[in-house]
Amino acid sequence: MDTTLHDPLVGQLLDGRYRVDARIAVGGMATVYRAVDTRLDRSLALKVMHPALATDATFVERFIREAKSVARLSHPNVVGVFDQGADGAYVYLAMEYVAGCTLRDVLRERGALQPRAALDILEPVLAALGAAHRAGFVHRDMKPENVLIGDDGRVKVADFGLVRAVGAATSTTGSVLGTVSYLAPEQIEHGTADTRADVYACGVVLYEMLTGAKPHAGDTPAQILYRHLNTDVPAPSAAVPGLAADLDELVASATARNPDIRPHDAVALLAQARETRALLGDDELDLIPPQARTGPAARSEQAADGSEDPTSVIARDLPGEHQPVLHTSRLETPPSPGPGRGPHPVRHPRRGLIAAVVAVLLVLGVGAGVWYINSGQFTHVPAVLGQTQAEAEQRLADAGLDVKSVERDYSSAYKPGTVMGTDPAPGERVRGNGSVTLTLSRGPRVVKVPNVRGTPLDEARRELTKAGLAPGVVTRAFSQEIAQGSVISTDPQPGTRRNPDSAVALVVSKGAPVDVPDVTGATLAAATRTLEDAGLTVKVAAARVHSAQDAGSVAKQSLAQGTRTAKGDTVTLTLSKGPRMADVPDVTGRNVDEATRELKDAGFEVKVEKTFPFLGDTVSGQSVAGGDRAPEGSTITIQIKGL
Repeated sequence: MDTTLHDPLVGQLLDGRYRVDARIAVGGMATVYRAVDTRLDRSLALKVMHPALATDATFVERFIREAKSVARLSHPNVVGVFDQGADGAYVYLAMEYVAGCTLRDVLRERGALQPRAALDILEPVLAALGAAHRAGFVHRDMKPENVLIGDDGRVKVADFGLVRAVGAATSTTGSVLGTVSYLAPEQIEHGTADTRADVYACGVVLYEMLTGAKPHAGDTPAQILYRHLNTDVPAPSAAVPGLAADLDELVASATARNPDIRPHDAVALLAQARETRALLGDDELDLIPPQARTGPAARSEQAADGSEDPTSVIARDLPGEHQPVLHTSRLETPPSPGPGRGPHPVRHPRRGLIAAVVAVLLVLGVGAGVWYINSGQFTHVPAVLGQTQAEAEQRLADAGLDVKSVERDYSSAYKPGTVMGTDPAPGERVRGNGSVTLTLSRGPRVVKVPNVRGTPLDEARRELTKAGLAPGVVTRAFSQEIAQGSVISTDPQPGTRRNPDSAVALVVSKGAPVDVPDVTGATLAAATRTLEDAGLTVKVAAARVHSAQDAGSVAKQSLAQGTRTAKGDTVTLTLSKGPRMADVPDVTGRNVDEATRELKDAGFEVKVEKTFPFLGDTVSGQSVAGGDRAPEGSTITIQIKGL
């Protein structure tokens, strides 16, 4: 069913200029429409902010400011921004319309891509990001959904700078749930993002293109975030047998968890990607991963291109920093010589041959020297994290490196016996045939629960923390043996082995139990003596209350009789001001029901006395005469005489 029929903007003229034709996509921040600029008669894309967000003036201001900044970023691989405006509740951006699909569509349709195709897409993406980084922009939300592939093969990056307007990575607009798979560790841990965060995201996108899957999976976003923080991105060759080790190194370099050892921006990563491509042969570039799929879309592109590579029409060999990336791969032909520039006759073939050989040797010699100075004398440390010691040593040997030493350390992220770290780190350069130190995982550190019985609570917590455990829930119980405030027991028990940071529950003593005696009605001196003899502390409330007890005696106590409390606890006593006096109504001559009701309404208890033969119901007398005063709550006796 076409959901655009239910969109109120479809068919409308926005801001008196843009006719909205169809809805393309819906995101957490905005909805994208295909529209026509009726003034210039051209198709474009309209990104319209959700009305709920448009009510936030600060958000709109930042959205507009970023849009204006990005509009100044002119690059052939960046989706251009034409206009920005507002029409009532609708704040919008008018952008370049790219007829085609997103990289996400390609991955969904085809699964894993051949390395050549993955690099064909990665390089123009890095060219776009490189231009942005040099202009002072950080994308912050690189993912396949923001990589557009046009029908003409051009690759463009969308949504530059707009993520910054959403705010922190934990925005409730939904940006986190859509991008957790591409967030760099420093974005998760510190909320910071610079050009290296985009480099990390591009490394994840490259891994996904090579393998058809994200590097870190989980049932919840929190699990994925945890893996980004604590686990290196695995080598793509682990999922795609036969994949070149140079591609593993490229991914490892871009996705290093420590941002200081990543390429500092997209321009640097682009240089690495080009170097990697140059090192690969055609068989390595055209390796078909087992995760690759073919479908109608793939078949139609093959037919259009006439080659077996379903993504060969995607932009390929990128030029330098200032040269636009507009061409498509394998559709190029060498430039034909211009007019008047045909082949020259060779007058001295022997002399020309010698000169050509000398020139080639000079070029090769200079080139070799430059290559050796810059790269030839170095070897990149391959990615061996998560591999066994034997696998890591073999891979290092294949790279011309040897193992200097093997160390061991605790890790909950790596299985025991697997490599948890190298020195130098994966992707770093080693001069000559250097050596590498491997650190193998011992598995998670196991600690014993210390014996803190009889230790004051604060001290017990410090001992647990020092042992590498976490103080857990505290409950309290009476104890004849353990002093109040000290630990009676722990769960787990002392000596039990637990992983680091495991919680230990504590039971803390309330002290020896005491049954509270009843002292209501007693004098203050007698009540104090009784409570102190029971081991309790006495406190007297400042205010007194009216009660049935005599003035100066205990009217009530804070802990009732029979309550079990700890020795030394405080019982507050409230003294009596004596009973409150009230006027007694005269009820003689009334029937017994009326008299009883009136006396109770006045605050008295009623007792009825009848004389034989109990035939009458009229009050003939009362124990306290009407008009006199009596203690409130006291009992008034009324007499009913017989006939």
